[in-house]
Amino acid sequence: MNKNRPEILAPAGSMEALEAALSCGADAVYAGGKAFSARQNASNFDSGELEKAVELAHLYGAQFHLTVNTIIFDSQLEEFAEFISYAAKCGVDAFIVQDIGAASIIREIFPEAVLHASTQMTIHSVYGAEKAAEMGFKRVVLSREMSKEDIKAVCDTGIETEIFVHGALCMCVSGQCYLSAVIGERSANRGLCAQPCRLPFSASGNPDVYSLSLKDLSLVKKLEDIALMGISSLKIEGRMKRPEYVAAAVTACKKALEGEKPDMDMLRAAFSRNGFTDGYFTGKRENMFGRRDRDDVLNTRNSIQDLKQLCRHKQKAADLCFEMSIKENQPVRLTALSSDGCRAEVLGEAPERAVKKPVSHEFLERQLSKLGDTVYSYGGIKVDMDSDLTISAKAVNELRRKACEEIDRNRIAKAKGSALTHPFLCSIQEHSCCGRQLRIRVENEDQLCLLNESFADSFIIPLRLLKSCKINLPKEKIIIEPPRFIINEKNIFAALKELYHEGYSHLLCGNIAYFKAYEYGYSLHGDFGLNITNSYSLKALKNIGLEDVTISFETKLSYVNKLGGNIKRGIIAYGKLPVMINRCCPVKNEIGCGKCRKQLQDRTGRTYKILCRQNYVELLNPQTLYMADRLDDIKNADFITLYFTDEKPKEVIAAAKMYKYGSDVRPEEITRGLYYRGIK
Repeated sequence: MNKNRPEILAPAGSMEALEAALSCGADAVYAGGKAFSARQNASNFDSGELEKAVELAHLYGAQFHLTVNTIIFDSQLEEFAEFISYAAKCGVDAFIVQDIGAASIIREIFPEAVLHASTQMTIHSVYGAEKAAEMGFKRVVLSREMSKEDIKAVCDTGIETEIFVHGALCMCVSGQCYLSAVIGERSANRGLCAQPCRLPFSASGNPDVYSLSLKDLSLVKKLEDIALMGISSLKIEGRMKRPEYVAAAVTACKKALEGEKPDMDMLRAAFSRNGFTDGYFTGKRENMFGRRDRDDVLNTRNSIQDLKQLCRHKQKAADLCFEMSIKENQPVRLTALSSDGCRAEVLGEAPERAVKKPVSHEFLERQLSKLGDTVYSYGGIKVDMDSDLTISAKAVNELRRKACEEIDRNRIAKAKGSALTHPFLCSIQEHSCCGRQLRIRVENEDQLCLLNESFADSFIIPLRLLKSCKINLPKEKIIIEPPRFIINEKNIFAALKELYHEGYSHLLCGNIAYFKAYEYGYSLHGDFGLNITNSYSLKALKNIGLEDVTISFETKLSYVNKLGGNIKRGIIAYGKLPVMINRCCPVKNEIGCGKCRKQLQDRTGRTYKILCRQNYVELLNPQTLYMADRLDDIKNADFITLYFTDEKPKEVIAAAKMYKYGSDVRPEEITRGLYYRGIK
């Protein structure tokens, strides 16, 4: 690979897709095992297949990145540890990780592991990338919702960066989508997203509108400029796509980086949803919506034979030079030297006296250059031979075959190295809960104005309200909630610094970027957006300096009650759960802001309220999470949060009283969320 350009990183959801990626010249591939991968519906690799897949990648001189980027539960810690130990011994080059606890387990087992922060960690700012580096991640896979300028700012820090350049776009910011889980227990954070966003949603009630479905991303035509930004890796999405798609995308990226014009018609034939978009990268965010229609399907079907031709081409991984010794009464010796520094030597039978024509340099070169079924290009031959000797073409071919096989083994062994792993010692102390506090989170000024300190032990108030409203609550009881998606990071932190000097001292952190506020003196409180589901993650956050954590609402209540560790934890016990963060507004796209009623309707008639932020919107679950009559089931929480969004002031008062004093009332049209159902 040319060290002056970023790597092309291709998806490998199956062995066939892996072969297609490598044959077309991918510099690296990413793939998952049968568990712990954010694309569980891909074929993926079982234990035996994984070792072969890694060896094949290394044979081509490519890196193999293993996706272990799902959240994990305590019941899976031993299984996860065994898989990591096996993967390390297979020689994987990097682990792509979302779960903070999973990252600490990997380091415990394999201290030399290279960790990449998955896009599921929602890293999209300079401070987020810097914090990931402090936490031991060598590379960050940046959120797809970032502009060119934001990406460049992260690149300028010197941290390795990876960006998506081609493939499907999720409507929701990665790591923050709970729609599939809440609807049908199939969690995106567990690799089992059912893609409900690809189904009809409408702001106008039109059943034929797909307001949550985006076109696929393609930045392929911009890769020459992107390469100059300092990006480390160009990622192609598509572990659930067929090999022809992978081949087409890798080929297009290679051409673009080499200054050639990529074949966009070929890419569209491989897969598209009404064409492509580059919206987030350019910052324009226009014409981004689309879905796969009949014409797209027919285009792929009609082009499949042409696409298959791409997979038949075999990229050469190295040059192979030969040295041959043909001496009387001595075994023929063939030495192979690869351009990446590996060596192999094989012996054959002694040569015979030539009856007619002795062996020639041209004959040997002709036979040894027949490397078509290998990953090598012929690099020349040096021959040291006595006169009047001969050797058959069959014998030379056999020596060439054995030398190539030996070079293969040596190159694979060299890339694999020797992984020193340690046994996993699962040691988490039991958590002791000392009473349960009540927190109230408010959304607007009307809700805020009616509260006094007797309502709850602490109050979560959005940063925007603190800057614009009169606050009648004690500052020591207020937890500041900054924006969940970070735009203008310096401005946000300047405001936080100012508020700290005014006497505020608690900050809610739904993104690791906000951990930086610890330097200002803030007490940090982890929010649900960190997706914490296991005891090792709790332990890691305690070590970082957090005071307490809100457990992910994707965690079953029985699991919450068993979590260990010595950091305080709590759950959201009331509210319309925010199931999506969207950087482009679906309502604005469909009907415009003037007609906006701040809601979307799905194909079943359910209505999802929308909260409009300055730089993003949030989609709320239609039903209210309600646990006031089940408080006795919450046994291991140090606090519970009432998450108010669109409730009227009188509804806020009523709910706060029910949770403070207890209630046997069970309102209609409520949900228990995932606390009893759990996720797959």
